[in-house]
This record gives sequence, C-alpha cells and structure tokens, in this order.
Amino acid sequence: MRKPDSFYFFKRKPIVPTSRDKYELWKEVADFWGFTTREGLRVEGMVFYYTVAKENAALTAKHFGISRKTFHKWFNRFKGSKYDVKCLADQSKAPCHKRTWEIILTQEERIRRLRSKYPHYGKRELKALYDKEYREEISTWKIGRVIRKHKFYPDKQKAEKIARKRARARQKPKKRITQLVKEGRPCFLFHIDTIVVYWNGLKRYILTGVDHVSKLGYARMYKNKSSRSAADFLYRLRYLVNQPVENLQTDHGSEFA
Repeated sequence: MRKPDSFYFFKRKPIVPTSRDKYELWKEVADFWGFTTREGLRVEGMVFYYTVAKENAALTAKHFGISRKTFHKWFNRFKGSKYDVKCLADQSKAPCHKRTWEIILTQEERIRRLRSKYPHYGKRELKALYDKEYREEISTWKIGRVIRKHKFYPDKQKAEKIARKRARARQKPKKRITQLVKEGRPCFLFHIDTIVVYWNGLKRYILTGVDHVSKLGYARMYKNKSSRSAADFLYRLRYLVNQPVENLQTDHGSEFA
C-alpha cells in the first residue's frame, strides 16, 4: 500500500534540441551575458564552422579574417568546455603569479630609520646609505614600497594631493593627437594655446587659435587664464568661423580643463 502523500508520474523524455535551435541558443546565451562585438564574432565563428563551412577550419578562419591558429585556440576552448558559450568571452590577462610583498620586518625597520633621518632623500640615495651601513644590498623597489606603505613623505599634504591628481588622471586618460585621423578640411582641428606677456608692469594672457588646414589665426588678450576666459575665447572663435569646431589640440592647461 502506497503512502497517501506520494503519487505516481510518468517520466518525460528529454527534449533534444535540433541543430538550428542549438545554434540560435548559442547566440541567445551570448546576448544574455552581454558579449561585446569581438566576443560575439567568436560565437558567430562557431556557428559558421558547423553550418556554412561544414566543419572546415581554414574556410572559417579566412571568412573572419583570422589565422587558423587563432580559430583553433578558441575552438578547442569551446569544445573542451562542452560547448559552454561563456568560455568564448574575454578572460583576465593578469599573471597567474603576481609579485608579492618580499620585505622582512628587519629591512622594513631599517628603511624606516633611514627615511626618518633623511626625509628628503630619494630611493637611490637611501639605497646607497642602506648598502653602506648594513652591508646588504636592497632594491629601490623595496624602499619605494615601504615609503608608500607608511607614507614617509616630508610633506604629506602635497603627496596626498599628487596621489589624488594621478588617480583622476587615470580615470580620464588624455587623448593624444596621434590618435586623431586628420582630415584636410577647415575647422576640423584647431591648435590653441596661451601666451604670457609682460608689458609696462602688467601681466596679460593671450589665447591663440590656429586652424590646422587653412592656417586661420585668432588671438585675444585677457587679464587672467581662468576657464571662464578660455570659454569666452572659444565662443568668439566659434562665432568667427561660423561653424562647429570639431577638435581642439591643447597642452592640457588648467584653463582648458
């Protein structure tokens, strides 16, 4: 006699997706995980390999403009993971064995003493003193690590200010002029800069702008080089050329920030 809370059921046969459904599923998984364009091309390559290319690796590599070695690398990874689409995504390129803290307490204490005694000495000078006094070689990298760890700076406020400035610069990397594809038409690129002039006991700032193609030049004098002055200069330059100025090359001065 069976228990009252149990019941009988018939097991359903597993649903085996067709080839078309399988390849569409690969693309859907890629969309679900938010694959980039480059990562999505790898999924398209696997689909192309099994459908159009009829499992021809050379034809697939030629179609996508990559080497056969590159295709086989991704194909082997995809097949080895039992067709897990997530393995086609970009993986971390960080080294497996990262450099760790290699300074013992004795070395750290010696560096601390030398830095306290000579607060304005740099890493190279401290290294020479360390080698001479303790008869032991030490790298400047270790000395720098100890200085940064304990913040052994003569002016801590200035050091913190520089650290914040570098952190902001890393968040917004500068765009180099070499990255710009120059076009041969007026007002596509203007070179702007600030010139300091001393005249009759006065200090004045001349903001200049020169068109890269037509060599059209414009200049205006201001009492200071604030961002408000730079904005006024750009408004007047825009009015002068009577069309949008697409790109500006500067020396990353504070007035153009």
